[in-house]
Amino acid sequence: MAAQRSHLPLTERFRPARLEDLVGNSRARAELRSWGEGWKGRSPPQRRAAILVGPPGVGKTSSALALAGELGWSVVEMNASDARNAESIGRVAGRASMARSFGADGRMSADDRTLILLDEADCLTGRVGPQTRAGPSPAGFREFLHDRYATVASLNAAWGLGSAGMPPAFEAWESIPKFPGRQRWASLPASQADIADWRGSARKVDLTDRGGLGAIAQIVKETRQPLVLTVNDDRTLLRYSPIFRTNALRVRFLPIADSEVRQLLTRIARHAGLSIDVRAIQAIVARVHGDLRAALNDLDAIWPLPPGPAQISVLGPRDVSTDIAELTGEALGMARFYRNVEIQSRIDATPDELEPWIEENLPRAAIDAEHRAAGFDELAYADLLLARARRHRVYGLWSSASEIMTGGVGLAVRDRPFRPVESAFPQFLGEMGRSKSARTLREAILGKLAPRAHLSREKLREGAIHFYEGAFQRGISPAESDVGWRNLARAVIRDAELAPEEVAFLAGVEPDSPSVDRLYTAPESNEGANGSTVLPPPGRSSASQHRLSEFE
Repeated sequence: MAAQRSHLPLTERFRPARLEDLVGNSRARAELRSWGEGWKGRSPPQRRAAILVGPPGVGKTSSALALAGELGWSVVEMNASDARNAESIGRVAGRASMARSFGADGRMSADDRTLILLDEADCLTGRVGPQTRAGPSPAGFREFLHDRYATVASLNAAWGLGSAGMPPAFEAWESIPKFPGRQRWASLPASQADIADWRGSARKVDLTDRGGLGAIAQIVKETRQPLVLTVNDDRTLLRYSPIFRTNALRVRFLPIADSEVRQLLTRIARHAGLSIDVRAIQAIVARVHGDLRAALNDLDAIWPLPPGPAQISVLGPRDVSTDIAELTGEALGMARFYRNVEIQSRIDATPDELEPWIEENLPRAAIDAEHRAAGFDELAYADLLLARARRHRVYGLWSSASEIMTGGVGLAVRDRPFRPVESAFPQFLGEMGRSKSARTLREAILGKLAPRAHLSREKLREGAIHFYEGAFQRGISPAESDVGWRNLARAVIRDAELAPEEVAFLAGVEPDSPSVDRLYTAPESNEGANGSTVLPPPGRSSASQHRLSEFE
């Protein structure tokens, strides 16, 4: 481990160059190295991708980069700040995955590879259809010039208007058209440059992640170069496609032990010549919960301060759910207004984020039904202030709402000395989180079926969707009496271009169920067709292929 450019953050200055230099997760690093060794040779290994699973800051990205450095691979990286829709991934990662690497002598080499690194792949979506609000319309040409030059005089001077042999000067912004036409000034070199810049800025760029998972799944299946995906939770990938289970190696990274974080921070501080109080290092270790990246960022933030209280004072508790739970219990456990408000200010959470915790745990803290009702009255008033703040954009009401839902509720639920309250995670937030993927999938299905059923999403959601669910549940049955339902289900799959996970959702089975695969097979001879052929993948069928057979 060696310090490089001193102006870089500590996370970059001390990024390990070899796998053995990383801290913790020795087993995961060994699995990743063994997978990398499998790429030596001309044929790709059976598992062409590796999915590094674990919480933030435990070394997933650093391990992938260290592996590439050890094996002499070049790196193509796409992180969360890049546009990672199907088109972008296909253009960057897809092109790299199919390319052959060249050695130092310029010849094709089996050992020289390109590592394709996709960070935070679990944040992508598989939907190709629109899922974000339409962006604002491009600014008109007049607004563009106003933002660039501020005054009409500056614009006239920049274009040379009003001088001998030049077009007349603009008198006011209103005299400039919203869109350039064929006026004399439009042919001037200066105006031509501004027109080109305006047209470039008006061009809409897709920065969403639509269809990203589908593009990655295709790359995992066909790549000729090593592919590494880093995720916090691999369930999104595994639910999307079985390819991520069969064609990818899953390597699990765990939080770094406190002792290892402490040793690394001490070693970095000594190596970089930083004066850090020992108590500050202990405070950093206690607040990062095994997140090494967060620990280095904290160290980067405090080292310019003089050792002692100045460094320790900036290390408050980190905003994680455990902190919110502890502070919620503390705020509801004592009848002291200003103390409870001070507790609220110790976490970096908005009133909207804190309110579900107060609502969930208020009944546990109240000493009787009367105090419980008084506490909910206070919380209801705080919720009213939050609604007014959102509606009228008067965010000064947030402060009042925060004090009422902490100090006000704390006084209302008890008038006795402190009693610890065991806080629980808000139940409805947990239910919403668990059902998020199902709700997203249901909305995608509604978007495909609604225009073909000539119904709105609302009408389809209210009742007609149950017809499709019943049809697919009958359609997956192998019984001879359900042949018509199977043909109907196949026709809907073709017409709406349903993906396997969408079919499984309607049928109420798992996406990798054999019954789902049968629906993607054309009717056999005993069902009115000759032979058995596999349906084309969703999105690739032509208009003439949109129908199979009708009801028998």
